[in-house]
Amino acid sequence: MNVAEEHQIMKEKEMEQHLTVLAVLHIAWSAMGLLSAVIIFTFVAGGGMLSGDIEVMTITTTIGSSIAFLLTITNLPGLIGGIALLKRRNWGRILTLIVGFLYMLIVPFGTVLGIYTVWVLLSDKTRVFFEDGR
Repeated sequence: MNVAEEHQIMKEKEMEQHLTVLAVLHIAWSAMGLLSAVIIFTFVAGGGMLSGDIEVMTITTTIGSSIAFLLTITNLPGLIGGIALLKRRNWGRILTLIVGFLYMLIVPFGTVLGIYTVWVLLSDKTRVFFEDGR
């Protein structure tokens, strides 16, 4: 094995590590979003229940449910995409790219994660891990 081949193998291993780190970051980011959905629902709906007033309970449960639902539907794609990236699924790469572009709107941490996502997943060195078309 010559130096060029060894360098190529090192680059592939490095990009594989980036893929794994990226997948874990997406899973963690989404898990925090899902956890926040549960916490917000619990506190908003629970606050209404503590009041003892039926009308207040209805309003706070509706608001808490709506916020939790919104957080859930916005964080599930990142969780699913992160898991699919760990399994090196091509559809997970596409889903995570879409989620990464959307994360760029969430300043500052989402922007950093979005840029890292685009950099890793659009790299030619990363595409080889998704070539089998799964």
